[in-house]
Amino acid sequence: MATIRKLRGRWQGQVRRRGMKPRCKSFDTKQEAEKWARDLEAQVDRFGAAPDTKILETTTLGQLLERYQREISPTKRGSVQEIQRIDVLRRHDLAYRTLIGLSQQDIASFRDERLQSVAPSTTVRELAILSHVLEVAIRDWGLPLGRNVVKLVRRPVIRNERSRRLAGDEEQRLLDGCDRGKIPFLKTLVILAIETGMRRGEILGLKWSDISHNRRVITLAMTKNGFGREVPLSQRAFQALSEWKDLAEIDPSTVFPMKVGALEQAWRRLLARSNVKSLRFHDLRHEGVSRLFERGLNMIEVSSISGHKELRMLKRYTHLSADDLVRRLD
Repeated sequence: MATIRKLRGRWQGQVRRRGMKPRCKSFDTKQEAEKWARDLEAQVDRFGAAPDTKILETTTLGQLLERYQREISPTKRGSVQEIQRIDVLRRHDLAYRTLIGLSQQDIASFRDERLQSVAPSTTVRELAILSHVLEVAIRDWGLPLGRNVVKLVRRPVIRNERSRRLAGDEEQRLLDGCDRGKIPFLKTLVILAIETGMRRGEILGLKWSDISHNRRVITLAMTKNGFGREVPLSQRAFQALSEWKDLAEIDPSTVFPMKVGALEQAWRRLLARSNVKSLRFHDLRHEGVSRLFERGLNMIEVSSISGHKELRMLKRYTHLSADDLVRRLD
């Protein structure tokens, strides 16, 4: 059993177990001493012995983040974004906490503070990184952490579902705005997004070799969810791509020579020219998926085109037109 006592102005925790050398440590508060004793007893119960926790007393969360950023992040498909997020985490006060003192309350305070300045979705991603860092430290790096404290903290609820679809003549205004712009392939890019429901990154990453003109199919070797898929092209999408191919100086490395940042700027200018309000480029994916349902495709068929692994997530992207549903009921 653990003993907690006040000694010379500080709180000392002491753990005695048969077959192991007694361990004791002093803390500023009684709560810290009790937590240390509980964690140590849990480790003894789990491993059959008390691990050497000195490394936890000298290692900070920031040092773990730096090692993870250097060794683990570069192996991931989203390495650039994750490295940027870890840079933010390493600048936070939480990064200076030693692992021996890192508590559930520290993580909860970090969560609440971040929610004051960033969206819940950003906070959830940051918590996911912290959780995986600790998990790797325990499983792969052999650090004697008794538990992953991030898993004990409630995650913020994300409510970012959007039901924005193209209304009235907005689609035609967008296409007319593309014609008045200076980017010759922007109209093709917008049509492809509407007709296929493909993600922005998938569209910008397209190569001409990915498009089978005989089959009228786009083959995506790797996508966001880690799997490849084939996307059938409507006649409208296929014609738009064929017309752009005839005009373009063929570069086998890319169909649309544009980076994400450039597209974001072009999209803002297009909305201004077209007088379309509150429309994100990602909303075209909502539009495309919803139209696939309105054409009569079932859930499995649509998911094979859109690339959604979970039907629950697919439902979030689906906003069917009530008018179209009424016509189908007649």
